[in-house]
Amino acid sequence: MTKDELRKIYLQKRISLTELEYEQLNRSLSQHFFESVDLSPVNVIHVFLPLRKYKEPDTWLIIDRINEHFPHVRIALPRVNEQTQQLENYFFEGHEQLEVNKWGIPEPKYGVQTHPPDIDAVLVPLLAFDLSGNRVGYGKGFYDKLLSFCKPSCNRIGLSFFPPVAEAIVTNAYDQPLTAVITPGDVFNFH
Repeated sequence: MTKDELRKIYLQKRISLTELEYEQLNRSLSQHFFESVDLSPVNVIHVFLPLRKYKEPDTWLIIDRINEHFPHVRIALPRVNEQTQQLENYFFEGHEQLEVNKWGIPEPKYGVQTHPPDIDAVLVPLLAFDLSGNRVGYGKGFYDKLLSFCKPSCNRIGLSFFPPVAEAIVTNAYDQPLTAVITPGDVFNFH
């Protein structure tokens, strides 16, 4: 299957979730994240903010718990720079810092910029992934560009409600593989 075909199938699968299913999957995914990821060596974690209309994983559950229980971890949030077509990263200072962009995604309107080499872990949005750590996103390449500037030791963790696709996803030279994907019931480690 092509990336476009996978994109359509998995976006529809997510959108078709009932609100109850969506809430249950989010709770399980968040719980599994904290059971699976060692945050003790992490100083900075980049977290995408959920696009609710596409029922992306609710990363606020993860953000709130990090803020409450892991005060040594700083959270970086993305903002799209329309001129460069790249993500800029800003430390999360509070909800008043956020505004909704043209895609419906909350993003920081101001703040202290975070540089990609300083990021220890990135939570990466995805629609589908395979057993080699390749992912299908929305096709704009924002996260592939961001990950290319991160240090090699940076953990690249995808979040998915669904298991991996059986066949390998066709990649190109710009695609950045993940180091792990967490689902509500499993952890898939790569490399």
